[in-house]
Amino acid sequence: MNIGEKVLNELKREIPENEYEKYIKKLNYDTKRSRSNLAHFYAPNLIIAKWVNTKYKKTLEHLFELQGGVKPEVHISISECNDTSLKPEVPNVKTGDKNQQKSSYLNPSLIFDSFIVGSSNQFAYTAAKSVADKPGQIYNPLFLYGGVGLGKTHLLQAIGNHQVALGKKVIYTTLEMFMNSFISHIQSKTMDRFREKFRECDLLLIDDIQFLSRKNETQEEFFHTFNELYNAKKQIVITSDRPPNKIAGLVDRLKSRFEWGLMADIQPPGLETKIEIIKKKCELDGIRLNSDIINYIATNMGDNIREIEGTIIKLNALSSMLNQKITLDFAQNAIKDQIREKRENITIDHIVEVVSKELNIKPSDIKSKKRTQAIANARRIVIYLARNLTPNSMPQIAVYFGMKDHTAISHAMRKINEIIDNNENFKVTLEELSNKINTKEK
Repeated sequence: MNIGEKVLNELKREIPENEYEKYIKKLNYDTKRSRSNLAHFYAPNLIIAKWVNTKYKKTLEHLFELQGGVKPEVHISISECNDTSLKPEVPNVKTGDKNQQKSSYLNPSLIFDSFIVGSSNQFAYTAAKSVADKPGQIYNPLFLYGGVGLGKTHLLQAIGNHQVALGKKVIYTTLEMFMNSFISHIQSKTMDRFREKFRECDLLLIDDIQFLSRKNETQEEFFHTFNELYNAKKQIVITSDRPPNKIAGLVDRLKSRFEWGLMADIQPPGLETKIEIIKKKCELDGIRLNSDIINYIATNMGDNIREIEGTIIKLNALSSMLNQKITLDFAQNAIKDQIREKRENITIDHIVEVVSKELNIKPSDIKSKKRTQAIANARRIVIYLARNLTPNSMPQIAVYFGMKDHTAISHAMRKINEIIDNNENFKVTLEELSNKINTKEK
């Protein structure tokens, strides 16, 4: 497998599956035209070439840097078997360009100023900021954990970028890169160089430590690396998708050391935080979305921030390619496949569970024939959310509630839409409920 294929495989892990299948999978890496500072891909048509270039060019460049140590210029051309007149000129990049060869393994856009803070990540953000200001003095190691796409890597690299700007020697690496480097140096009998690299830095930042599970030899080496850095009062920051005691196959002495400092978890963001994240992303990328579109994305796209940001970039790319303004209808049509995938995982039972908990009403009462105002209101909310968040038709929802036919569902929908039009607070409540339902653990 060449480096281009490895990069595409890494990208596959970070983006929605349908985007990979529709666009990224169709790219071909040109080993003949590519060099250390130039990565050349062919796309089957102009639409895919423009889409990938707009949305993932910077990400691809960063992944190449992680794989090979050099950040190349990525170019996407039309496949030679198609209309070659569409193929852009490839610039003559000098292989001796020092700026191209220099590598920090850090993404310069991942800084504290671009991180949106909310109640779900306030503790982790504050801890990361404290470590960035006083590395090796407090919270060592710092162990950040949470689900996919919630901002762990952003905070990890923000610490690194802050310290690089102060002239410190920072090593950022994924656990996989650490392991591959370890194996390579064992095979070449150059472990002294490996240890010099990882033990003579001011900060060691390790991403995805959970993959250390059951890697016995790598665990042994990392244990000694950890001890050397810790005893020298050098800062260690680690991320994982779970806390140390939940990582199966991790030796007890490493679990113990990971818990020496501070553990900070990042929870899924609330609706308000997601809205602010979308606004910030739009501001940074110069994308204009009105409040209705922002609320729609925040309410329907779940809690994966990376996926939400990808959706915004996708909308902007499609708008540019099709020369159309981004309206609510445009946005809904553009991301309908992603929304459909999410809705297929949501059941009416789960909606009843969330609504009953939030409104303090028994689930059995919501599904009963009782008509008190509070219960009737809760039932209408469940019907509205079931219609909007699941693929169930009105007759199917009627069957769930034991109603004679779909007319009662239609009446409930009309009633709740009237309330939405006249009560902004009620509309916000519905959005919050939708957010809680969409962010359930898969």
